[in-house]
Amino acid sequence: MSRAGRPLVLVPACNRQVGEHPHHIVGRKYVDAVRLAGCLPLVVTGASLGEMDELLALTDGIFLTGSPSNVHPSHFDEAVHDASLPLDTERDAWTLPLIPKALRLGMPLFAICRGFQEANVALGGSLHQAVQEQPGLNDHRAPEGEPPAVAYAERHEVELLPGGRLQALLPGRQRLLVNSVHGQGVKELAPGLRVEAVAPDGLIEAFSVDAARGFSLCLQWHPEWQAETNPVSVALLQAFGQACADYRALKSQDDSPR
Repeated sequence: MSRAGRPLVLVPACNRQVGEHPHHIVGRKYVDAVRLAGCLPLVVTGASLGEMDELLALTDGIFLTGSPSNVHPSHFDEAVHDASLPLDTERDAWTLPLIPKALRLGMPLFAICRGFQEANVALGGSLHQAVQEQPGLNDHRAPEGEPPAVAYAERHEVELLPGGRLQALLPGRQRLLVNSVHGQGVKELAPGLRVEAVAPDGLIEAFSVDAARGFSLCLQWHPEWQAETNPVSVALLQAFGQACADYRALKSQDDSPR
C-alpha cells in the first residue's frame, strides 16, 4: 500500500550573497511547477554525501532548477572562459554527485537549464561556455535588459527526435516552440544519454538517460515559465508527477513487512 499524501520532490537551492550575508535561494516558478506536477517541493540547501542518502530515502523525485549561475568548468576539465559570469561551486559540490545516485535508485529526474547542464556534466559530458561564440551555433541568450515577459517569450522551434521519450509524452508533436535564455549548452553529450530534441542550429535542447529505470527528462528551455497556461509544460510536469507517485508507491511496497 502506498503512503498517504503527495510525492515529495527535492528541489536544490542556489547560493547568493545578499549584502554581507550568504543566502539560499530558489525561484518561485520552480516550486510552483513542482506543485503543478501534483507533488510537494522540498527545498534543500545542500548536503554531505551521507545526508544525500538520507534525503534520497525520504524523497520521491529530483527537480533540478535553472539558475543565473553556471557549473564550474573545472568539472569538465576547462578553465573559466568569462570570469564575469556567476558560478555556484557550493551547489556543484552536492548536486553533481546527487544526480547519479538518484538515477541508480530509479528515482524520477526532471532537469531544467542549469539542471540540464548539471546532469550532462555529472554523467561525464562537457559544455560550451559561450554558445554564441561557436561556429555554426546561434546566440541562445535572452535579449539584454528586457523584462521577464520578453526574455522568456518563445524564441525558436525544437525538433523532437522520432521514437524518443519526449515525443512519447507529447504524441502527435514533431516540433515545439520554446523560450531560450541560456549562454551555455551541451558540447559533448555524456555516455548513456539520448538526444530527445535539437534546436535549428543543431544544439541539443533535450535529452534523457537511456538506461534510467525511471522517468528522466532534461530540458535546456524553461517549461516552468507560466507553466499552467502551456499545455506542453502541463503534460510534461504531470508525467513527472505521476512517475514520482509511482516511485513512492513502489518504495512503500518495498518497505512493507513480509
